[in-house]
Amino acid sequence: MPTLHWRKSTYSSDGSNCVEIATTPTAIHIRDSKTPTDRHLTLAPSTWVEFLPYATQAESSAASR
Repeated sequence: MPTLHWRKSTYSSDGSNCVEIATTPTAIHIRDSKTPTDRHLTLAPSTWVEFLPYATQAESSAASR
């Protein structure tokens, strides 16, 4: 497995308690920043693309509360 380069969410105000992702040509890797050495979720890029509209919809709903 190649070395993964993790990026934190830009929506995390203080840089903790957020989701981190690492991308490769064939997969999207997702982990919790609080437990970076624990297991992470790996998705196919097509699954990630299908998930994004749900995530942005949930974020929009939370912001309007």
